[in-house]
Amino acid sequence: MLKLRKVSAGYNSVDVIHEISAEVCENVCIVGPNGCGKTTLLKSIAGIIPSKGEILIEDKPLTSMKRIDIAKKIAMLSQQPSIYFAYSVFDVVMMGRYVHLKDRISNNPSKTDKDAVEASLQAVNLWDSKDKDITKLSGGQLQRVFLARTLAQEPKIILLDEPTNHLDLKCQIEITQYLKAWSKSGNRIVIGVLHDINLAMMLAERMIVMKEGEVQADGAVEQIITSKLLDNAYDMDVASHMRLSLKRWQNDGDNKKPSK
Repeated sequence: MLKLRKVSAGYNSVDVIHEISAEVCENVCIVGPNGCGKTTLLKSIAGIIPSKGEILIEDKPLTSMKRIDIAKKIAMLSQQPSIYFAYSVFDVVMMGRYVHLKDRISNNPSKTDKDAVEASLQAVNLWDSKDKDITKLSGGQLQRVFLARTLAQEPKIILLDEPTNHLDLKCQIEITQYLKAWSKSGNRIVIGVLHDINLAMMLAERMIVMKEGEVQADGAVEQIITSKLLDNAYDMDVASHMRLSLKRWQNDGDNKKPSK
């Protein structure tokens, strides 16, 4: 579905990512230390920033596609989405339907558009808040609104840059499980940048490890997790750190148990 051929990109004529090649037809999580180029790679795939090399969606070069046609194929949920007007939750999610509106001049949504917005809000458990002013929402609720807007766009590929920001643990798991089910329901894929290895394992079948703008490893999640590849990317013993954190958490729990 998605092909990258020696893709390089960056800012102010300085490349951040260097000649990245990959073919993606399943859910992928991209991991690596801060500044390694994960977000730059997502922006390149979405066509937000120019890139060298070649990006193909369903064998069609990204550079040959109109912006609105790209939006029908790819949606990106940014790490820190922002909005500046006091729209209702429903109106914000309806913005995701713009590429599908038959009459974009009058911006008059059809029943199909309204149904898509309702389904998206139901998916993130915000249908009951559809009439609320988004400036009155918590950070977690706002993040779910923007996810619903992404779902309403009905893309074939969703790009996620730390999508669980501001969400509590229950919501993180629910959203991750929903996205996995969404991808399997219609030949769609999710490409997510995640720092939480546990969520990455829950969402994706494949993991790409990046360091200093290059791909260090690309393979099945279970193979990456059980190797030293993450250690090389993060310059630390990742597995031992995860075990140590779990042990500390268990010890804290034991210490808080009331004595008999």
